[in-house]
Amino acid sequence: MSSVTQAPATIPGAKGHTDGAGAFVPVQTRSERFRSYDPAAFETPTGREVNWKHTPVARLARLLEDTPGDEGAMSLAVGGPLAAAGLATGTAPRGEVFVPEDLPAAVAWSRSAEALYLSIPAEAELDEPVVVEFSGAGSELAAHAHVVIEASRHSRAQVVLRHTGTAQFAQNVEVIVREGAHLELVTVQQWDDDAVHLAAHQARVERDATLRHIVVSFGGGVVRVNPSVELAGTGSRGELYGLSYSDSGQHLESQVYLHHKGAETTGDVLYKGALQGEGARSVWIGDVLIGPDAVGTDSYEANRNLVLTDGARAESIPNLEIETGDIRGAGHASATGRFDDEQLFYLQARGIREDEARRLVVLGFLAEIVQKIGVADLESELFAAIETELAQGLAAAESAR
Repeated sequence: MSSVTQAPATIPGAKGHTDGAGAFVPVQTRSERFRSYDPAAFETPTGREVNWKHTPVARLARLLEDTPGDEGAMSLAVGGPLAAAGLATGTAPRGEVFVPEDLPAAVAWSRSAEALYLSIPAEAELDEPVVVEFSGAGSELAAHAHVVIEASRHSRAQVVLRHTGTAQFAQNVEVIVREGAHLELVTVQQWDDDAVHLAAHQARVERDATLRHIVVSFGGGVVRVNPSVELAGTGSRGELYGLSYSDSGQHLESQVYLHHKGAETTGDVLYKGALQGEGARSVWIGDVLIGPDAVGTDSYEANRNLVLTDGARAESIPNLEIETGDIRGAGHASATGRFDDEQLFYLQARGIREDEARRLVVLGFLAEIVQKIGVADLESELFAAIETELAQGLAAAESAR
């Protein structure tokens, strides 16, 4: 493999506070966020910073320390039609796209001496998904990982990242979609209730290529998966979808960034979440930047949340920045609410019990994202997980009466 030399992406004297502390001008847009490979370049977040103010920082202490991970904290298995390889720091294509934007990502970069490398050969069309299983061994154990996924020219593949067990896990995922390739990446978080997972995904999509990126978060105490996608090539397409189901005490978060850089690019962002139980919380921040050269862009982002019980809270913040007037269309939307009484009335008027009517409404609301996955076994598993969440919520409501 060829080697690459990476210059530190830092400003001399600057620190990685996204609120621009000190003599520096405050960060106004998502594209200006501070980046560096060096953990020492970032200050430890306090919860007042722009990119941390919605996150329970106190619950992340282990992942904010620049110390080695615990040996044996995370087991890893790769299955499917593709063999994985290791990729040392300084070896291409590691670092071609990814530059850490926060302290946990920088620590994960520096503490991952060897990245997991999945390379889909040019022209290849994989007939089954590549499945990467991460399994945590203990709630007090810390682990770090860097994953590089490269879809070579005109290839077609699907990769599934699955997370189970429990751990304190900081993870970087670097994605490169070469010219004409089509990659579907699904990351599924089904952690135990005490797990903490901070993931930074950064991707570049080249000319006439497509990336479908899907985040599914059900388990875990704190799960924060932040995808950042650059549509760099003419005619490139990004489809960013998400599904979350937050229970009592869970914090599920995604900060999404879609950068239209090339001409004639297309973006579609849709995240949906359901929440039930005291202290259940979800956070979605969606940033779309249409750059000055992204003429002919068509982009839309939306977030929908369904609050099922009292005591649950969803935060939704869409942002759209346009730097050219020559676009096909751009828009954003956000909605958070409870059950639609008219839907419930319609179903109950046809003899369906209230609890069954509520079940059908939730399944119908979330099904749109599940059906975008395209892996029959995984879709069935996720529908079953939704059913389990609903049953648990109903049981809790009954016991509270």
